Amino acid sequence: MAERTKIWIAEKMKALMKTKPLNKIRVTEICRAAEIERPTFYYHFKDKYDLVAWIFLSDAYDTDVLSPESSAQAMVKMRQEFVFYKRAYDDVSQNALWQYMLEYFVRRYEQAAREALDTDVLDTQLKYSIRLYCYGCVGMTKEWLLTDNTTSAETVVKMMFSSMPDNMKKIWFG
Repeated sequence: MAERTKIWIAEKMKALMKTKPLNKIRVTEICRAAEIERPTFYYHFKDKYDLVAWIFLSDAYDTDVLSPESSAQAMVKMRQEFVFYKRAYDDVSQNALWQYMLEYFVRRYEQAAREALDTDVLDTQLKYSIRLYCYGCVGMTKEWLLTDNTTSAETVVKMMFSSMPDNMKKIWFG
């Protein structure tokens, strides 16, 4: 039941973001659109930024970050949800979407590296490479989504994977 409520609230937030920027949306409006009381909203989310992050994380959760096909499918979905992602990216508050994305993907790649290397500790260079790669991918995804209407998601992902630092490629792709 709680998951359905979160999905319902998220859908109403996406609908609101089609009509106005994130910084102009208030929790009161989200509650009115979702026909819920404020305590219900705050039971599920800290604030509207937490809601936006949850929407992104829900979309990204099933993405296999080591699969070009899965990564491209996630980018296609972002393109389909263009207005939501554009408005979320346009917001430069202290809880900006790109920061959630960065930290999420850094955690995913670090976990994948720990599993592949069968270790609890990653060396400093590998951690740096992962952060650098994630910064680049998040930034290029934003640029692609907002400004590039011609390059396919598959091509962008192929370029990202080709740009992966060698120490990361070696772990997963030999």
